[in-house]
Amino acid sequence: MTESPDGRAKPHSTDRRRFLTRSLATGGALATAGLVPARAISQTAPDPLITEVQPWAQYLGDGVDVYPYGMPIEFESDVIRRNVPWLTAETASSINFTPIHQLDGIITPNGLCFERHHAGSIELAKEDYRLMINGLVDQPLVFTYADLERFPRENRIYFLECAANSGMEWAGPQLNGAQFTHGMIHNVMYTGVMVKDLLAEAGVKTEGKWLLAEGADASAMTRSVPMDKALEDCMVAFKMNGEALRKEQGYPARLVVPGWEGNMWVKWLRRLEVGDQPWEQREETSKYTDTLEDGRSRKWTWVMDAKSVITSPSPQMPIRHGKGRLVITGVAWSGRGTVSEVHVTTDGGVNWHQARLSGPSLDKSMHRFYYEMDWDGRPMLLQSRAVDSTGYVQPTKDVLRKFRGLNSIYHNNGIQTWAISADGEAENVEIS
Repeated sequence: MTESPDGRAKPHSTDRRRFLTRSLATGGALATAGLVPARAISQTAPDPLITEVQPWAQYLGDGVDVYPYGMPIEFESDVIRRNVPWLTAETASSINFTPIHQLDGIITPNGLCFERHHAGSIELAKEDYRLMINGLVDQPLVFTYADLERFPRENRIYFLECAANSGMEWAGPQLNGAQFTHGMIHNVMYTGVMVKDLLAEAGVKTEGKWLLAEGADASAMTRSVPMDKALEDCMVAFKMNGEALRKEQGYPARLVVPGWEGNMWVKWLRRLEVGDQPWEQREETSKYTDTLEDGRSRKWTWVMDAKSVITSPSPQMPIRHGKGRLVITGVAWSGRGTVSEVHVTTDGGVNWHQARLSGPSLDKSMHRFYYEMDWDGRPMLLQSRAVDSTGYVQPTKDVLRKFRGLNSIYHNNGIQTWAISADGEAENVEIS
């Protein structure tokens, strides 16, 4: 895939190579690594942007009430979610992608968090909201939104990743841009109440070992959650990054299942049923399972394993400044804990360098990494690999395929490769 002028993904042209040999990796980019001091632009002639008074310094700007709800400035209007129209028949059951290539830090702005819907995003007012707890409980209960607000609240920062993130890449490079290959993810602070507190109110019977979460939209999304996980860290969240959930993120309340696949984070949550066994609904049998080479499918692959991606340089963020100082940056995450290390290679895995982690290191949250270097202008094969707090090392795609073949869609956490040309352009490739 390549990038069209409007930022949408389009197919690779047939004459472009999708796979590169290891020989290119070893001989292509031997850039000088290490921290590089910042350099100012050499000024050889007067710059009117400095020497002359500009319009913005001559007139009053907008008053404080022009935008009662603040919006991004027009110069950043290209920083938006994008979809790939040919992925689904219609947008009511589709995906759009977070522009991770244009973000920094670890927090995703609410208006940029990717969307995945199975029957479109619904409008449900707080006053009409109800959450039922039933099944193997001492006392079936129904909570209003106001009831939820009276329980002890928690604030937790977690990533939410769709199990299909990078799914198109199983058979080889398909989508040319970090937004499209890895953009089914966001990382926000959730505010809400713990599921264990709600279940305690109803009283879970001894035989209650599973929880069925059901959504209020037309798809009636339902997923089975082991009771141990529900009691450990699951939340019913009603705010993200300090404000109410967005409509497309499940307003007024959604389930949060930290570190586990996004399909389990049921939006517009209307019911929690306690049972003694899993329900094995459509979205956990025919969908969201990993099909192997022999046609069988793995069962209960909930956790999102350690993963990382370089967001810049990347196909949507080419190098425009030429040779010299270059900041390579990206994000890493793990559903099993924190990320302890990230390694970066510029030569396709021949030599690996320790990247610098910056910002908080939180459980089941994104981590931001940087690698500063001097680029000599030669082609590069950029990759990153994450190591999480359990010691797990992010694998190559070849390693994943060795065990799972090419029939899978979900849970692809393989190492991503960007080929950087001498003119700074980037393309999604694989190394064979």
